Amino acid sequence: MPFITTSDGAQLFYKDWGSGRPVVFSHGWPLNADAWDNQLMLLASNGFRAIAHDRRGHGRSTQTWAGNTMDQYADDLGELLDHLGIGDAVMVGHSTGGGEVTRYLGRHGTSRVSKAVLLGAVPPLMLKTAANPEGSPMETFDGLRAGLLADRSQFYRDLSAPFYGANRPGNTVSQGLRDAFWLMSMGVGLKAAYDCVREFSEVDFTEDLKRIDIPVLVGHGDDDQIVPIKAAAPKTAQLLKNAKLKVYPGAPHGLNGAYEAAFNADLLAFVTD
Repeated sequence: MPFITTSDGAQLFYKDWGSGRPVVFSHGWPLNADAWDNQLMLLASNGFRAIAHDRRGHGRSTQTWAGNTMDQYADDLGELLDHLGIGDAVMVGHSTGGGEVTRYLGRHGTSRVSKAVLLGAVPPLMLKTAANPEGSPMETFDGLRAGLLADRSQFYRDLSAPFYGANRPGNTVSQGLRDAFWLMSMGVGLKAAYDCVREFSEVDFTEDLKRIDIPVLVGHGDDDQIVPIKAAAPKTAQLLKNAKLKVYPGAPHGLNGAYEAAFNADLLAFVTD
């Protein structure tokens, strides 16, 4: 399996499928690169080079005790791009991965990247503050940490329901999809999963977004129970210099079924244009 070794000695697993213009995917918490397999298959089958890595602490990458920070995630992504010689890329990030992409672009610039996609992404800031009253209260994130420490296996099984909207009337979410979520989640180191809650909830990406000077597709489901849209996509689109906002009516955080098909069509059109 392909790995790179980062400057601090962590090993990061990555997938590199197809050939052509590179499209680089960053996954959400608490998943791994496999969460993007449908999109990797789609793009690699349509003349693109599709790349996705397991964030440190997740999946097949090193379960680091230290370094589980948004700055380090962004630097790891930069080392992956350097290792693969990537240029003129499209970066795609979901949820926490959207924060990772945003921090990379704000921290390292856009010399290697010509477009980006933020889907159900955590920027600008998830946490409720005086300046961000639409955010979620700290108690929400304390509850995630408590669930992880108490019984992480059951916690992940329960989390899969709101993640995919399986708790909504008339949903078509399969048990298999929820089982896959649980399986990926159980591959995350407990320390990495715990640390990452702070990174996706308390890190403010406002200044990163202001620095981004490339076209960005900002997509979000308006029934997202994990990253509520009111504190996320519309604010992100306003802060970006060149954004296209796409709201998916009724869609949950983890797109599936017809919602995923709609996003896939938008993604392919955006990277092809």
